[in-house]
Amino acid sequence: MADGDPRPKAVLEGPDIRRALTRIAHEILERTKGGHDVVLLGIQTRGVTLAERLAGKLEEVEGRPVPWGSLDVTMYRDDLRMKPARALGRTELPAEGVDDRVVVLVDDVLFSGRTVRAALDALNDLGRPRAVQLAVLVDRGHRELPIRADYVGKNLPTSMRETVKVLLAENDERDAVLLGPASGRSEATAALRGLSGGSGGSSPLGDKGEK
Repeated sequence: MADGDPRPKAVLEGPDIRRALTRIAHEILERTKGGHDVVLLGIQTRGVTLAERLAGKLEEVEGRPVPWGSLDVTMYRDDLRMKPARALGRTELPAEGVDDRVVVLVDDVLFSGRTVRAALDALNDLGRPRAVQLAVLVDRGHRELPIRADYVGKNLPTSMRETVKVLLAENDERDAVLLGPASGRSEATAALRGLSGGSGGSSPLGDKGEK
């Protein structure tokens, strides 16, 4: 993206997202040997939409439904006290539950890893999976915790002064992944974070900076 260009750039469009999800679905089936014990849990909000889409693609290949649900991590975030009050989302588990299952957490953007850590804490209160895996549409790097995705739609190198926004038709009337400059406030926070060695509890990049 050209310096000073305030316009977000589409790095993935609808067909790209569909292909990425199809590839992830096949990778899940290969890695889990057919996905018989797989449960997909989407992290609110757009992770839930992606989990539903992945479940549909898995069903297309295997000819049987794959259980999926939603996971709200709001109360498990480590920045809860530093952020304005948030509306709670819904956690809904499929009837099969998560005990002794291979749970694949699904999210739109992986960044710092703090949302995934919160998801693991939330999942721990819901049951005891046999294994937990992570699928993300976009991995933008800059991890603050030792967390790595098992399935990635696109690895997207970014700077700390950029934001990544995922749009999905069910939520936003369009499928796209946009890369754009951070707001002025976010840039100032990024600069401060750089001076402190990047160890702050929250990230400067808005809703996609916390991932």
